[in-house]
Amino acid sequence: MSEIINRTSKTFQVMVILASFIIVVAGMKAAESIIVPFLLAIFISIIASPPFFWLQRKGIPKGIALVIVILSFLIFISLIGILIGASVNDFTSKLPLYEQKLQNQTQSLIMWLTENKFIEPDFELSKAFNPASVLKVVGDTFNQVGNLFANGFLILLTVVFMMLEITSLPLKLKKILSNPEDSILKVQSVTQNINKYIAIKIWISLGTGLLVYFLLLIIGVDYPLLWAVLAFVLNFIPTIGSIIALIPPVLLTIIQLGFVEALVVLIGYLVINTIMGNILEPKFMGKGLGLSTLVVFLSLIFWGFILGPIGMLLSVPLTITIKIALESSEETRWLAVLLGNENIE
Repeated sequence: MSEIINRTSKTFQVMVILASFIIVVAGMKAAESIIVPFLLAIFISIIASPPFFWLQRKGIPKGIALVIVILSFLIFISLIGILIGASVNDFTSKLPLYEQKLQNQTQSLIMWLTENKFIEPDFELSKAFNPASVLKVVGDTFNQVGNLFANGFLILLTVVFMMLEITSLPLKLKKILSNPEDSILKVQSVTQNINKYIAIKIWISLGTGLLVYFLLLIIGVDYPLLWAVLAFVLNFIPTIGSIIALIPPVLLTIIQLGFVEALVVLIGYLVINTIMGNILEPKFMGKGLGLSTLVVFLSLIFWGFILGPIGMLLSVPLTITIKIALESSEETRWLAVLLGNENIE
């Protein structure tokens, strides 16, 4: 009888945990517009904290150090906007022309395939895939980026207040916790792992963007800097980001130069992503990340579903945070082991 009660109790606990998880996920999905700016502010604060503390160790007052860090961040964002802003505007203004050219070239290709009996005469590409729609999606995405910058002031203000609170956090933890040393070490472990991941990813993405820029510049594709920045940004999305980044420039190369040059661009992208993403990145991420490939892919889908594109960009840092939190307790450490890679210590 006692065994039946224990089994029923465990089943009930599992059901409660699953129900709670579903409720939390549904709440996060509903509050996406609030959570996304807040999470961005948290991760910007984590990235900005090392130079912030470094400036203070050099004797610079906290207020001035904060101003220097915030201004540096704003200058960096402004430079990116200046460099690609004109290209984005020019590209979006020429979208109808590009779409028409791509449709004409696609129809010519279909006619050639039909004449040579590769496809049936009644084949309609638009029902399977419409290449011109991809360029339209890219243009709409560039325009929607402005929605994120609309919350820029709120995000920046949140970052400022978080940075001001960072220095006082250890003192607060010492007052409210019975074992503050362990809690402070856990917080430091979270920030160090996230910073390590972001640092590795920035260098890999920067190398990818530079190689893409020179590849497109040599071939003569329009807006090489725009596509290089796109490759840099989308490389932060695991697995599929680099694939998405190659589609617009390949289609533009078809319109501008032809199918042969587009094939060269495609091969160039594949070589770059193979070297940077499959050789160099795993070499460094194996030590700096500690997540299995399956978990990285599933986290991409999960956080992307809840928080949209920003959730995809933040999927790995968010999952790392959860993994470190699970490692802090013996009862949940087995979950952290399941999330980790094969290098189990």
